[in-house]
Amino acid sequence: MCGIFGIYGHPEAANLTYLGLYSLQHRGQEAAGITTFNGSRMHVQRRQGLVSEGFSMPHLADLQGDRAIGHVRYSTAGGSDPRNAQPLTVNYRHGQLAVAHNGNLLHADRWRHGLEAMGAIFQSFSDTEIILHLMSRSGADTLEERIQDSLGRVHGAYSLLFLNEDKLVAVRDPRGYRPLVMGRLGNAVAFSSENSSFSLVGATFEREVEPGEMVVVDRHGVHSSFPFEPCKERAQCVFEHVYFARPDSALFGQSVYASRVRAGELLAEEHPTDADVVIPIPDSGIAAAIGYARRSGIPFGLGLIRSHYVGRTFIEPSQSIRSFGVKLKLSPVREVLEGKRVVVIDDSLVRGTTSRKIMQLLRAAGATEIHLRICSPPVTHSCFYGIDTPTREELIGAAKTPAEIAAFVTADTLGYLGHDNLLASVNDPVGSSRYCSACFSGRYPEDPTACPRLELPSVPQPVR
Repeated sequence: MCGIFGIYGHPEAANLTYLGLYSLQHRGQEAAGITTFNGSRMHVQRRQGLVSEGFSMPHLADLQGDRAIGHVRYSTAGGSDPRNAQPLTVNYRHGQLAVAHNGNLLHADRWRHGLEAMGAIFQSFSDTEIILHLMSRSGADTLEERIQDSLGRVHGAYSLLFLNEDKLVAVRDPRGYRPLVMGRLGNAVAFSSENSSFSLVGATFEREVEPGEMVVVDRHGVHSSFPFEPCKERAQCVFEHVYFARPDSALFGQSVYASRVRAGELLAEEHPTDADVVIPIPDSGIAAAIGYARRSGIPFGLGLIRSHYVGRTFIEPSQSIRSFGVKLKLSPVREVLEGKRVVVIDDSLVRGTTSRKIMQLLRAAGATEIHLRICSPPVTHSCFYGIDTPTREELIGAAKTPAEIAAFVTADTLGYLGHDNLLASVNDPVGSSRYCSACFSGRYPEDPTACPRLELPSVPQPVR
């Protein structure tokens, strides 16, 4: 799960990409990078940590050119090694190339071992590098054909931006797991993981890049094709609406804010309770708490104040940082909580350790009852498509009943949003096959345990 941004045809491409990544910071906090092209060579800056910490004005001044792609990283495949920071850049027999990837390829280890056996040398541990090795072995003549050749061999989730000497290319996988949108800023064309970044840079949202679509931007304009036939059964990630996306974004044609409010309303119908105040766990629980309060008639209150100088605990790489981060991140408001029966609204419950610490904070601030309500079903299965949900052994929803989980996190009661209501919150009719909810249901769009035959291409021989 990462964030990507790109722009073609603007004299301040690096600055705009910096701002675009800044607005996508919630999608990854481990590393950030920007690659530009100025007509003769590529310029690359990659930094560990936040966008604002890694890029100073001198850094941006070195990123020359009127086209750029950028990336904020949250590691799934490859871990948080600095060598995995993107965009990945290479010099290969077809010239210079950079790529930024949001998603996760299936069977990455098998691809890596197979390519290494054929002599490939990997510079990172990222599954994205597999795509570059496949492209380097392609005998196709154009960049678009090499992209089609390589992606036609792999399976999994990818929204990708490629940049070379001539073109910026945006591609989305045939199932549409990860979002990718297109906009315009004057004569420039921009791409982003979320349309909320367009507001910051002054671009106008135009449309989504469709599943299976390739959009090419060059000096001749914008060209669209569908080299990968879109799957009839899409697999848009519903967890984007539950947690990852910003509420001011619209993903897969749906307002994230509206879907979260609707989830809260449905949760109030499904799990009502007598209480004095409804409070969110900020920030992703706020819209749902508004919906729960509206439907239940229980007053809304801010019982927890979030420090905006601490990152999102779910996507921090180590459990020790995640646990300590709760106290740094959230501070209880005693005036709202003391002597009150409290409904606490959160977006999801993965391991349970963070929720347990939050319940302890609320008890210490004087809450007499805590009724925890989760705006998604229990997370019972791992995600293989770009979200770092842990192994099943770490998922509390896979091993315990709601009553057992309530006891573990020290809540008086616990209620989850049902799977059908989750789909209803994003206006998805049950059985329409538009969304992937495998982390909740265990029904994967593609079998992640299947081992298809890997078609390893040989290196084309030079023409004599």
